[in-house]
Amino acid sequence: FALFLPNSFRFIAKPCAINLGIQDSGPHRAQPNAILEKVFTSITKSPDGKRLEGLSKQLDWDVRKIQRWFRHRRNQDKPTTLTKFCESMWRFTFYLSIFFYGIRFLWTAPWFWDTRQCWYNYPFQPLTSRLYYYYILELAFYWSLMFSQFTDIKRKDFLIMFVHHLATIGLITFSYMNNMVRVGTLVLCLHDASDFLLEAAKLANYAKYQRLCDAFFMLFGVVFIVTRLGIYPFWILNTTLFESWELIGPYPSWWLFNGLLITLQMLHIIWSYLIIRTAYKALMRGKVRFCADDRLVTYFGL
Repeated sequence: FALFLPNSFRFIAKPCAINLGIQDSGPHRAQPNAILEKVFTSITKSPDGKRLEGLSKQLDWDVRKIQRWFRHRRNQDKPTTLTKFCESMWRFTFYLSIFFYGIRFLWTAPWFWDTRQCWYNYPFQPLTSRLYYYYILELAFYWSLMFSQFTDIKRKDFLIMFVHHLATIGLITFSYMNNMVRVGTLVLCLHDASDFLLEAAKLANYAKYQRLCDAFFMLFGVVFIVTRLGIYPFWILNTTLFESWELIGPYPSWWLFNGLLITLQMLHIIWSYLIIRTAYKALMRGKVRFCADDRLVTYFGL
């Protein structure tokens, strides 16, 4: 189901993209050539000068024509704007829906207002149906991201995003198995607060609404920094490190759980730096540009 839903969502996202003027056309495809294709699959970058000269003599092609062929061949493996729009629209819909579901659920939860409630009577805390569905939906979504990496076009950030999804699945599963679901819901909701804004910025960018893209990205940056550098350490880490120590004391899985959460905070600091740097560059050039060589691509899969 987690794999079927994102694919079927394209039937909704694609008409929206076409109505916004996003065409279902890919980059210029390279002319079929067995010799150049063999070279392309055997190297990870453009051939050097000596190899270009050898290929030029072998094929009786101009060097510029061969360089152009390699450029077209690399570009044809990149996903089209329509494909990226559909992916972002699915993620935007999920992140927005799960965030509001989490807020609605946590609003009536006692541990949302008093984090010490996360540890009272731990680990003998009831698992309600709403809490269970919240966890299962989040877990299913990240499993879908994990599997879709193998079916979608392979990108430069494949390995890093694979490790990221694996770590996220590990954290959700670990907290569920140890019945740390109360504090787990706080972590999930906090992280969902900014993700849908980033996807909204990408949707506006693909549709060429530059001012809207800039506004969403700046809003995303503010929310990300406030939640990940402010609320997360002073609200989440405070209860997992200090309040839990006081109420239930440390135990083996306590150390592992907090170690993972502290590692996550280190990533938050790195990502915040990249966001600030991207926002600064955007102010200098007058717009946000999601370019392939930006390091922010690696961390957010833009």
